[in-house]
Amino acid sequence: MARNDVYDGVQLGQQGNLANIPPTPGDEGEGEGATMTLVEHLEELRKRLFFSVLAIAIFSILGFVFWDKILEFLASPLPDIAAKLSDSGHQKLISTDLGGPFLVALKVAVAVGIVVGSPIILYQVWAFISPALTRKERKYALPFTVLGVGLFITGLALGYVVLRYPVQWLFHFGSDQFILLPDANSYLTFVAYFLLAFGIVFELPLVLTFMGIVGIINSRMLRQKRMYILFGLWVLSCFITPGADPYSPIIIGVSLTFLFELSVLLLRIIKK
Repeated sequence: MARNDVYDGVQLGQQGNLANIPPTPGDEGEGEGATMTLVEHLEELRKRLFFSVLAIAIFSILGFVFWDKILEFLASPLPDIAAKLSDSGHQKLISTDLGGPFLVALKVAVAVGIVVGSPIILYQVWAFISPALTRKERKYALPFTVLGVGLFITGLALGYVVLRYPVQWLFHFGSDQFILLPDANSYLTFVAYFLLAFGIVFELPLVLTFMGIVGIINSRMLRQKRMYILFGLWVLSCFITPGADPYSPIIIGVSLTFLFELSVLLLRIIKK
């Protein structure tokens, strides 16, 4: 019995010494994030949604104040077809509904609020999920957010530059048999889908880099299957834009090829 008591005492002493050993720096922050109850999660979600909606509302109000200037900027790619029907000599959109101009102004304002407020919305998303992330994941979160916003804005800018080609092609198609008057609602819907397609396309490096960080893909895999991936991206470019012109798919295909090669380069840099 005495021998067993001594053995048990040694075990307890070893366990006590192990419990007093401080954790290594690599162990801190690499496990689970902060623990929150369901009510705390819902309260945090409510707060983040409130700030996101507030940002959209504020920028939408500013967009509604300058909606006419913004609409004139978006309508600049249109050919001067309707200008011949107006006394001012400027391009004008057609509205067949009494409340059409107000609804168009409201849509323009909300679109401006979402686009301009997107950095704040992304920050609120980051603030909501950051407590559950490890230290390594938090290290990549801020660069990913900045890169995502920058790529999306770049895609919108390129989409606006390219916009005039499908618009002019569609307006002149069948011009001998039709007189096409641009309806405000349909034109803005076309512009919104077109610019959104370019904005989403430019998020390709962000998606592929994230998949590489979590271990789904790597740069070697992308290089080995480069021809198949590029073929699929070029096929996708033929269907992603709402216009039927031959110019937009080519520009998107070239952009996707460049963005794919950029993604491979980013994955190689992160691996090193």
